[in-house]
This record gives sequence, C-alpha cells and structure tokens, in this order.
Amino acid sequence: MNVLLIFLGLLPSFIWLGFFLQEDIHPEPKRTIFPLFLVGMFSALLAAGIQYLLQLEFPDNFANLKTFGPIFGFAAVEEILKFFPVFLIMRKSKFFDEPIDAMIYMITAASGMAAIENIGIMFGNQILDERIGLLVFRFLGATLLHVLSSGLVGYYWAKGIIKKKVFIFSVFGLILATALHAIFNYSIIVFSGIFIYPIIILIFAAFFIFNDFEILKKNDNIKIN
Repeated sequence: MNVLLIFLGLLPSFIWLGFFLQEDIHPEPKRTIFPLFLVGMFSALLAAGIQYLLQLEFPDNFANLKTFGPIFGFAAVEEILKFFPVFLIMRKSKFFDEPIDAMIYMITAASGMAAIENIGIMFGNQILDERIGLLVFRFLGATLLHVLSSGLVGYYWAKGIIKKKVFIFSVFGLILATALHAIFNYSIIVFSGIFIYPIIILIFAAFFIFNDFEILKKNDNIKIN
C-alpha cells in the first residue's frame, strides 16, 4: 500500500514533467534531469522546515495563512528554494548550453518539490476516495502551479543570460513567480470550494509559459557554456 501511495504521489509530477520536457528541442540527458528532480524533493523538505520555523518565530505574522502577506511569504520561500540550488548546480554545467535549458531545469526541480508535497498528502489522508480526489485536484492545481511558476523563473533566468543581466532578470522572475504562487493560493482560500477561478489563473499563466518557450526556441543558436 505504501508503495502505491508513493507512486500516486509521484504520478502528477511525472506527467507534467514528461509533458514539458517535450518542449526542449535538444533533450537533456537523464543523468541531469533525475538529480534535479531529487534536488527539488529535498528543497520541498527544506522549505517545509523554514515555513515551520517562521510560524514558530513569528506567530503573529505567519500563524494565519488566510491573509495575503503570509501567503506571499510562504510562496517566496518555496520559489527561492526551487531556484537557488538549480542555479548553483547548473550555471556552470557543460549540459547548460542553451537558454531554454533554464526553463527545463527549473520545471524539473519544481516537479520534484510538488512530488514530495503530493506524497505527504497521500500519507496524510486515510480515506482512499479523498486521496484520489486530492490527487486529481493537485494535478490540475498545485503541481501545475509549481511547474508554471518555476518555468517563469527559468525564462527570466534565460533572458538574463541573453541580456547579460542574470541577477536583475532572475530576481524579477522570482518576484513574478512568487506573486503567481501567492495569488493562486489566496484564490483557493477566497473562493473556497469554487475551483474554476484558481484554474483560470493557471490557464492564463500557462499561455505565457508556452509563449516563453517559443521565444527561447528562437534563441537556440545562443550557446552558454
């Protein structure tokens, strides 16, 4: 049963990752993709730890996750911890040779983070029907959110490389990704039980992410390392 729950928790991430990997004109080797997926999983655990400490240290600010400020703060923790490990590991890698790779690497790490969250939810609920329902919702919601927000960061990282202003563009990308993440989470609270609005937010974001892929595909002649 435990193996089944782990597989179910991984499944949404594998589906979205496989889908977005097809956007890469020159696919990355599995020995690059798999470690970054694991990095994302570790980042999820680290993010959970930091968020827990924030709630302990600043209970007046972070104990109530029904207001936008704390939601934005928690989203920032996750977006930063998805980005910096990938940036530090891959920025000098020989496999990082095209701008579009930045989006692929970020989406891979995001899939890993979402996988850990999904596995946690699978084990945290004892009713099978509720587990499946939550999994479907997270496939269309939180898992896709992680992928899209990190894809956004990856795009601005790539744009920063092209413009030779990596720091400025990466910070801007992190701010946009955090805002997307926070707005999605806040919408779930505000429109409790009405899932169409969070889904509309993701559809809107997905439109831009696919457009970002197309923009970077036109720059595949730019070599990085």
